[in-house]
Amino acid sequence: MRNLTYFVATSLDGFIADPTGGFDDFLFEGDHMTALFEEYPDTLPAQGREALGIDAPNKNFDTVLMGRATYQVPGGLPSPYPHLRQYVASSRLVSTPPDVEVVADPLAKVRELKSESGLGIWLCGGGRLAATLLPEIDELVLKTHPIVLGKGIPLFAGEFPTARFTRASTRTFDTGVVFTTYTREEAA
Repeated sequence: MRNLTYFVATSLDGFIADPTGGFDDFLFEGDHMTALFEEYPDTLPAQGREALGIDAPNKNFDTVLMGRATYQVPGGLPSPYPHLRQYVASSRLVSTPPDVEVVADPLAKVRELKSESGLGIWLCGGGRLAATLLPEIDELVLKTHPIVLGKGIPLFAGEFPTARFTRASTRTFDTGVVFTTYTREEAA
């Protein structure tokens, strides 16, 4: 059974983007980026992989699920992750390229995907989608940046049940960015 991993950058105060969905305040240079490129090349969009000369096989994920706003980020690509199976959770999105599938029921889709064999499933935002999928999230990989945004799109948005996770690992970089991995605690 495959895992669903919410792999996302966050501010110290728990926002994954500013109120407009932008993420320009996050750090894009430094030793944490080197680790990202080496350990998670599959999470880089096609234009980033091309610019960096990354043509490596996927290490962690073969599937990505994103919310409509994440998919339609300004300046985004119509097929941002062609090296992954791409799904967009939306009830309003009508047109996408053939390699991007729109799903109206992301919870059902994740359950279907988890029953298949393969690499992991990457939840690539946003906050409302993460709240909806919280019952199925097996792992959180939070890339916490040393910034306070004060407002924006929260890590989880909306109502959701309490879920407990256990810290599995923490890495601190010279940039001040901290990668923390949490795994879901099994219900007692």
